[in-house]
Amino acid sequence: MSSRSMPASQDLQSTLREDRVFPPPPEFAATANIKSLEEYETLYARSIADPESFWAEAASELHWFQKWTKVLDWQLPVAKWFVGGKINLSYNCVDRHALGDKAGKTALIWEAEPVANGKAEVRTLTYAQLHVEVQKFANVLKSLGIQKGDRVAIYMGMTPELAIALLACARIGAIHSVIFGGFAAHAIADRVNDSQCVAILTQDTSYRRGTEIQLKRTVDEALAQTPSVKNVVVLKRSGSAVQMKEGRDHWWHELVAKADATCPAEPLDSEDPLYILYTSGTTGTPKGLVHTTGGYAVGTYLTTKYVFDLSNPNHPNDVYWCTADIGWVTGHSYVVYGPLQNGATVLMYEGAPNYPDFDRFWQIIDDHKVSIFYTAPTAIRAFIKWGDHHVEKHGLDSLRLLGTVGEPINPESWMWYRDRVGQGRCPIVDTWWQTETGAILIAPIPGAVPTKPGSATRPFFGIQPEVVNKEGHPVEPGHGGLLVVRKPWPSMARTIYGDAERYKKTYWSDVEGCYFTGDGARCDADGYYWLMGRVDDVLNVSGHRLGTMEVESALVAHPKVAEAAVVGRPDDLKGQAIVAFVSLDLAHAAANTTPEALAALKDELKKWVAKEIGSLARPEDIRFTDTLPKTRSGKIMRRLLRELATNGEIKGDTTTLEDFQGLAKLRETEE
Repeated sequence: MSSRSMPASQDLQSTLREDRVFPPPPEFAATANIKSLEEYETLYARSIADPESFWAEAASELHWFQKWTKVLDWQLPVAKWFVGGKINLSYNCVDRHALGDKAGKTALIWEAEPVANGKAEVRTLTYAQLHVEVQKFANVLKSLGIQKGDRVAIYMGMTPELAIALLACARIGAIHSVIFGGFAAHAIADRVNDSQCVAILTQDTSYRRGTEIQLKRTVDEALAQTPSVKNVVVLKRSGSAVQMKEGRDHWWHELVAKADATCPAEPLDSEDPLYILYTSGTTGTPKGLVHTTGGYAVGTYLTTKYVFDLSNPNHPNDVYWCTADIGWVTGHSYVVYGPLQNGATVLMYEGAPNYPDFDRFWQIIDDHKVSIFYTAPTAIRAFIKWGDHHVEKHGLDSLRLLGTVGEPINPESWMWYRDRVGQGRCPIVDTWWQTETGAILIAPIPGAVPTKPGSATRPFFGIQPEVVNKEGHPVEPGHGGLLVVRKPWPSMARTIYGDAERYKKTYWSDVEGCYFTGDGARCDADGYYWLMGRVDDVLNVSGHRLGTMEVESALVAHPKVAEAAVVGRPDDLKGQAIVAFVSLDLAHAAANTTPEALAALKDELKKWVAKEIGSLARPEDIRFTDTLPKTRSGKIMRRLLRELATNGEIKGDTTTLEDFQGLAKLRETEE
């Protein structure tokens, strides 16, 4: 068994306030795909009693070149779904709509970050136009000798061509490996070399907070260490001068101009790999998780349909916006594959939420009549910090559903999101899932399941989670434990590329017969799941175990605090001492600048946490910062904060860091 710490139990959960329950707004439920709790519970019970029949019915809603002969072949930890079936995900995302009654429907709306004379560049592609562009670029890949099974690295910004690149790879059976556009050269080289990619797709530059990010220059640096790469295709985004190596480097637009507009989708085996996506942890080399075609298609299709209420005939004009970068799994599943399979209109935005001003997201929602908005808790806490007035000057009347993703959301942030952004009328789907799971596993069905602030609520259809102790035995309701999943599901990662043993050891060895998520959780008496963060982030203070989210939730509930991150540092007496990094809202940050004021505020916040949770949760140290270190996917990099709290310096990998200036300020504060 693993020696991982157990999360805290019910007596340390006062900040979660389970008494707050919000039923689905009646006007939403009246037109939703699933309209009642009874309907959800009936369908869920059927999906657990006979999962193969349930998933087969879902799969039948997609296009198959050849039907499967067996729904599931399960030899732990290896699952094969829809065995013998032939399918193409590009066909299901594009052709199924372009060749049907949605040919003229807008598939993609793209807004650039730069603003000139008060306006940003906007491009739209209908499903018919997307069909043409995907086929052309699929033929470009073929012209470069790329074949089924070849790995293709993609290092791009958030442009329509990035989505086109994924769909073109899927069309011909090439395996794409998207590398987040904020990674440095050595991180690119590590990933390219691990999967032996034969090509890299990139662009000259991308934009972030008004700055040109030199993507091709970074790729050039990586190419010195990547002998497997034979071709580089470069999208001209800004027209900045870049070096092009003859015979290896090609301009995207020149190749597309010569490409034929017809490229039939390749019938692929259901278990043919679709993509490799690398996850980086605090230790060890990045893991290249392999997702296959058929099961992933079904999982992303069905979760998008029900969790976001898409494919809803009552709302044919929905505009769906997931703010995630396609470099992360959320972008794969819920920017590209899930929404497009559902024939949705998908918004993509290139840049930052606070450029050129703090209300950019709200302006975009109003301009494009966004009805479904899916973002990260860290972004929500930033919106709170920037001030309500940025939200209140926009109507946001088009919104009908809100979502969160990436990490547990603090209850007070949940309430702000509901009241300020959703104006009390929009259900919130707080979704829990992972790169490894491929699709959402726990989330409320918005027209059916009442919500509780801070809880991901109940499992998706066919998913059987459980909270267990180290021995794998279920814990009592309300008590913390390890979150596992008992049964396989279609969108699950199949392996770690080139290392099946590591896959088994990492995910299937901690709790016998189960997938161990690495997360701590508890399930309350109503069957609602409360995620408590990674078990590696659980603190052990004088023998008491505390989830970092508990302390962070208490801090964020204080009226002066916008955002907080909590880590542990070694302590001779307590085992671990709690160190909190706190970002104040703008008004209180301006009012607390003297050493005396900050010392008084530290004492105030320590007493607040002790009152909210208990004296054992009282932080040993509180450090104030303008901003917390985050990845561009919105996750706080607690690993860096832990290094800073423990060693007074940061030596670890910072390649995914969004704001290096913020990190520099943290270091100055430490010094």
